[in-house]
Amino acid sequence: MEQKHDSSPKFWQPIIHPSPKQREAEREGHPFFLVITILLGSVTVILFPAFSARFTGWQWAALAFLLPVHVALHWISSRFFDNGKLRVFYLTAQGLFAFALVGLTGSPELALALFASLIAETIGLLGMTWLTAVAVIAYLLLTLLGFLMLGGTNLLQEWDSPLVSTFSLLIIFMILYRRQTESREQTQTLLTELETAHRQLADYAAQVETLTLAEERQRMARELHDTLAQGLSGLVLQLEAVKNHLENGRLQRAESIVNLAMERARGSLVNARLAIDDLREETAESSFAQTIRQKAERFTHVNNIPCHLTLNLAEDAPIPPVAAVHARRIIGEGLANAAAHAQAANVWIDIALEEDALLIAIKDDGIGFHAENVAKKGHYGLKGMRERAQLTNGAIEIHSQPGSGARIEARLPLEKMR
Repeated sequence: MEQKHDSSPKFWQPIIHPSPKQREAEREGHPFFLVITILLGSVTVILFPAFSARFTGWQWAALAFLLPVHVALHWISSRFFDNGKLRVFYLTAQGLFAFALVGLTGSPELALALFASLIAETIGLLGMTWLTAVAVIAYLLLTLLGFLMLGGTNLLQEWDSPLVSTFSLLIIFMILYRRQTESREQTQTLLTELETAHRQLADYAAQVETLTLAEERQRMARELHDTLAQGLSGLVLQLEAVKNHLENGRLQRAESIVNLAMERARGSLVNARLAIDDLREETAESSFAQTIRQKAERFTHVNNIPCHLTLNLAEDAPIPPVAAVHARRIIGEGLANAAAHAQAANVWIDIALEEDALLIAIKDDGIGFHAENVAKKGHYGLKGMRERAQLTNGAIEIHSQPGSGARIEARLPLEKMR
């Protein structure tokens, strides 16, 4: 006989067997649910004499069932919110329980406490979503309907001021609380990403130290570490500022700094990947020309800036390995500067062999800069390019003015590097 399998437990599984994440959410919500429990319990105790004067046996039984179930559902509400169907079921069931309690007790005080708790919980757990808006509007309508049912328009007019003030302040407070919570979650996510990136970079630095080309590889590892250290130091300062703003309730300022920090982190990761790709190129079997093509294509893909490459040398041109390394580094630094600072729409690279020397020109149509001022300040990237040219007994010239883009010309002699 064929055995039938009931699929219903899959639907109720999160309620019966909550996940660790749901249990953690329950623990975090304990203070809030305790406030709801104390509020509803206090209102019920205060109204107990009025209930005693007019309740019959079945009304006591209904109250003893509905109110504990309603409160218990609050305490396990997080188990319903990972599933769309369960989420709608929970919000609907709690609204019906609250409306039934209002009709049973005939108490406007209890009606205000019940629906205020539901509105606060909905905003706190769901955030600002379309379902939150629908649920809040539905609870407000049920509140109005409950007051009309209990005493008509006269009762509604009598309670209009407490209702408007209570619900307005509650909704504003919960929206601000939710935004603060979301900002904190974004900060935690960013910290996790930074920790992951830091571990990856640390692992890579350890591998670089073991490579056979000790001097050049160790130099590149130091450059990579120093560049990323500056970026991470800036991120730490930004995160400390975010923490300060959150502690002082300046949510908009905290959110703007989080967005800036996220952009900075992504930029640091892109630069790290580009640096790693540069190091890999040294051990690749590709020719110098093919390597430069790949570098230009990768620059266009990563930065969405067209890189126009002109190679006036043969595919198998005899470029000494040392010269090829320095040339790749100079080109890579020029492209990095164009992407990070130039705000360019296009970049051009011209490479040619002439009279036993390798000629490199990197040009962009960006905002430009005062070349003489940058040279005096010792800009890290340009300084590194000059050092590489000097190591080959070559030279670099930088031409730029504000609004006129920039052009970097390098001449690397090949005779002494064969």
